[in-house]
Amino acid sequence: MLIVFYNKTLFSPRWLPFVLFPFAHRGSLCWQPRTRLHPGSGRCHPCTLPRFPGAPGGSSFCLLGHNYVSLLFPAAGRRQRCGPGPRTEPGALVRSCSVPQFPCPEGGLWAPAPSWAGRDQPQFGSWPVGSPGSATPAAGVPRTAGTAQPPAMEATTSLLDAAAVGDLVMLDPLTEESLLRTLQERFSREEIYTYIGEVVISVNPYKPLPIYTPEKVEEYHNCNFFAVKPHIYAIADDAYCSLRDRDRDQCILITGESGAGKTEASKLVMSYVAAVSSKGEEVDKVKEQLLQSNPVLEAFGNAKTIRNDNSSRFGKYMDVEFDFKGDPLGGVISNYLLEKSRIVRHVKGERNFHIFYQLLAGGSAQLLQQLKLRPDCSHYSYLNHEKSVLPGMDDAANFRAMQDAMAIIGFTPAEVTALLEVTAVVLKLGNVKLSSCFQASGMEASSIAEPRELQEISQLIGLDPNTLEQALCSRTVKVRDESVLTALSVSQGYYGRDALAKNIYSRLFDWLVNRINTSIQVKPGMQRKVMGVLDIYGFEIFQDNGFEQFIINYCNEKLQQIFILMTLKEEQEEYVREGIQWTPVEFFDNTIICDLIENSKVGILAMLDEECLRPGTVNEDTFITKLNQIFASHKRYESKETLNAKHVTDVSLPLRCFRIHHYAGKVTYNVTGFIEKNNDLLFRDLSQAMWAARHTLLRSLFPEGDPQRPSLKLPPTTGSQFKASVATLMKNLYSKNPNYIRCIKPNDTKTAMRFTPDLVLAQVRYLGLMENVRVRRAGYAFRQLYQPFLNRYKMLSRKTWPHWMGSDREGTEVLLAELKFPPEELAYGHTKIFIRSPRTLFDLEKRRQLRVAELVTLIQKMFRGWRCRKHYQLMRKSQILISAWFRGHAQRNRYKQMKRSVLLLQAYARGWQTRRMYRRYFRSDARTRLSNFIYRRLVQKYLIGLKKNLPPMAVLDRTWPPAPYKFLSDANQELKGIFYRWKCKKYREQLTPQQRAMLQAKLCASELFKDKKALYAQSLQQPFRGEYLGLTQNRKYQKLQEVAKDKLVMAEAVQKVNRANGKTVPRLLLLTKEHLVLADPKAAQPKMVLSLSDIRGASVSRFSDGLLALHLKETSTAGGKGDLLLVSPHLIELVTRLHQTLLDSTAQALPLSIADQYEGI
Repeated sequence: MLIVFYNKTLFSPRWLPFVLFPFAHRGSLCWQPRTRLHPGSGRCHPCTLPRFPGAPGGSSFCLLGHNYVSLLFPAAGRRQRCGPGPRTEPGALVRSCSVPQFPCPEGGLWAPAPSWAGRDQPQFGSWPVGSPGSATPAAGVPRTAGTAQPPAMEATTSLLDAAAVGDLVMLDPLTEESLLRTLQERFSREEIYTYIGEVVISVNPYKPLPIYTPEKVEEYHNCNFFAVKPHIYAIADDAYCSLRDRDRDQCILITGESGAGKTEASKLVMSYVAAVSSKGEEVDKVKEQLLQSNPVLEAFGNAKTIRNDNSSRFGKYMDVEFDFKGDPLGGVISNYLLEKSRIVRHVKGERNFHIFYQLLAGGSAQLLQQLKLRPDCSHYSYLNHEKSVLPGMDDAANFRAMQDAMAIIGFTPAEVTALLEVTAVVLKLGNVKLSSCFQASGMEASSIAEPRELQEISQLIGLDPNTLEQALCSRTVKVRDESVLTALSVSQGYYGRDALAKNIYSRLFDWLVNRINTSIQVKPGMQRKVMGVLDIYGFEIFQDNGFEQFIINYCNEKLQQIFILMTLKEEQEEYVREGIQWTPVEFFDNTIICDLIENSKVGILAMLDEECLRPGTVNEDTFITKLNQIFASHKRYESKETLNAKHVTDVSLPLRCFRIHHYAGKVTYNVTGFIEKNNDLLFRDLSQAMWAARHTLLRSLFPEGDPQRPSLKLPPTTGSQFKASVATLMKNLYSKNPNYIRCIKPNDTKTAMRFTPDLVLAQVRYLGLMENVRVRRAGYAFRQLYQPFLNRYKMLSRKTWPHWMGSDREGTEVLLAELKFPPEELAYGHTKIFIRSPRTLFDLEKRRQLRVAELVTLIQKMFRGWRCRKHYQLMRKSQILISAWFRGHAQRNRYKQMKRSVLLLQAYARGWQTRRMYRRYFRSDARTRLSNFIYRRLVQKYLIGLKKNLPPMAVLDRTWPPAPYKFLSDANQELKGIFYRWKCKKYREQLTPQQRAMLQAKLCASELFKDKKALYAQSLQQPFRGEYLGLTQNRKYQKLQEVAKDKLVMAEAVQKVNRANGKTVPRLLLLTKEHLVLADPKAAQPKMVLSLSDIRGASVSRFSDGLLALHLKETSTAGGKGDLLLVSPHLIELVTRLHQTLLDSTAQALPLSIADQYEGI
């Protein structure tokens, strides 16, 4: 970092900030991975680097992190704080950031950092008490406020007990009993987190704890990993800072049994990262979307199991992407193997997915009516016909939270409605009951026992009920080029129904994940860093384990393999590669189990796929027989047949089962349903029926149902799909720097703060925690590549500073030889230096800190001298430049003034000469006369031409000749408007009074119905005749003529709808200026006479029908009978004339409602 101090380029003003501090853009010069620099008062905005005040010209230089600013320029910053340590006065050296401090969180033993060298390779923990590598804090290290200070090592031995150890590496003696006792003691004190080096152990307390407050977030933000109490925030901060400052992609692997708290741990990690990252409108929006994806996915993917009230029934891996500043940009979510069999059945004491209960409990009455659901869980077969209420879980509140989360993510109301409609369809499919019947041939068939549920489902998805019924009760079988429709038995029908429900929900969940990814994904082309968080189902051992448990446990085996390879195996292989002698630690490598399951040729999954594709009779018996033949001698495989061959009797192993010795213990799997669940077949008739639905979302979930694109290719099996997904996940995890959170379930009853030692001990064993501790205690506490080590500490030797011309290893040996460290403290590998004791590292850091202070003082002196010289040179150059510019400016102003004066004199002289010549040869007013003559001639020519080219007198013709000259444009437009108004006036004068009245009625109809009722377009071409009965010609209607009394407005034949039975009767309608009369067409006698004042309104629909509802006042003579519902062939004219008549007689418009539903009918 400071090599260029002796270089001449140091004094170049343009390159100075970057030469002095090449890593200034990262906000910190400290190479120590566990020491994070807090943003201080020296930070400028929007630039991320602090500024040096007092630069020449009043400007400032933006250089580096604030702690080194206070080193170089004491006056540059205010009080600053580093980690949990005390505030430092201006000008003081910030030693707490350059020397490691690792006090034990609970006091007592001084715990050096196992990962002081960084995260390039897994690091080891500190030495136990009494070992040669035990260390006390280096002299000169300042005490840290708020933490216990380490006394001398001899005085701390008595404090080493189970209650004092926050890092299990410090256990002495190290046994399973002491480890278990430590976890239990810490758990009893509500300290649920414990370290094994950099691995965090989390014990589920099954109750809320006050350790996740904003104050805790601030305490762990930019903290030293080992300088505070063990906490999940510490590993989250460590991963985030490594990603932000060291540009290394991170992944956080959260593993453990079901119910151990993995989902909550992943949410805590995400909430912490969101809390400590930068603020801003766009950043806050991204963070909120990422966080709000949790309640949505939990609603659709989590369920209550026997072991966990909020168990993830799918695997979730979220890649959160950040920019170079560490601000979140978005993310991508991957889901693995949703347990869709839970849709159709679950054991007693468990629940289906949360969304069903949330929808029924939290949906409004209007929403449930729209979805055709009842708010009663016991009504639905897929919910086991039982009411399930979880203590401490409010389904209604969770449903509202899920709706709010969807709105924040960016779901439109239409998408939410479509999502809930498909969810309701899945729930209602379980209530579709089939009954048995027999065909004429004697073959068993099935039919729908109760069509109501089927009809409601069909209405929800926009499908003909007959089509859906045929798809559920029959199946099309293709035989060569012919298609045969085969009826299904009741059992086959129920299988198809359940398969349809599972496929709809599974595909809906995939759509939901993709829709969330669409909202939170990062724009392509942006440079990004990635932090992955894996929350996947834990290891499961039930009384009856099926295909789902087999797949889940296979995934956990792969995760355990990653842990073995990246935290245990590589720890030992590192020493072998470097040629360092040490005592190997034995550990169990589960590669043999993974190969047993996933081998592409003879693995269990491969055998299962082969059995599913094999022609002929295929069932679980042939599958288990093949497994027994292939794995008869495998150490990790057992079955009834293989045990009998070895003359071993095991009554706990049934006949149709096999047992695998997993890393977590022995698990017996029942092969019943393996082939069916692996095939996961859906009848093509059902896919085509879903494609035929008018529901857009549901239709998009079944692209294979498109008859235009038929596919005879079998879909991949569930096992092969999951194996490929796991392989992609493993590849993704291997490419990132891992961080581990090992979750432990303290009891099987989900009781708060209850610790079951036997259960915890079993988890400690299969998680490999003892091997992890042994490895971290067995090696050297510090290691680093020769090059970065030499670059960091070469300033401590004159032989290596500033440039070392030899190899990095030789330079390291020369440096450490001059510092005279004991030989037993050091070991030189092929590529790395190994230091046994943290005490040696503390000594190195102390010497380096003193040397940095000396160099900083020298840099300050040189920089201040350079700054003063540059300031003087700039001031002198500026004075010369200002003087030159001022003299030039004065001369230019004088020249401009002289030029303006000369031009003015010339203008006056030329004007005088021109006027003199004009008076001699022309009359004084000749110019005006000529211009007026030309103007008049042009106007005359324009008007004559306009007279000859006037447009036609048609009212609809808006053409007009353009103006020939620009100065006539305004006049031309005015004449155009005058001519059009005159033309319209002439047209109106030609109209008869009847035509005027009809046009006024048409205009009124346009105002009432245009763009509101579909029937209006048909009435445009129909004239309003008013009288359609021929009252004057027909003598039969003489009495009705007397009723009208020359006040008739409209007469026509209508149909009156009977309110009791919905039937219609013919009526004659007469509208006068005062009354509305309904008469019997046979007797020509009035049946009802209504005063226009009794009509309080009218209602029509938006469609092309002639329905008219007349709303009557209750005080009217006919009001007691209710409103009138008429069917008129001239509805538009009737309502228009009624509106005009009311307006003329009562000066009030007719209240007209155009809607799909009539109120008050």
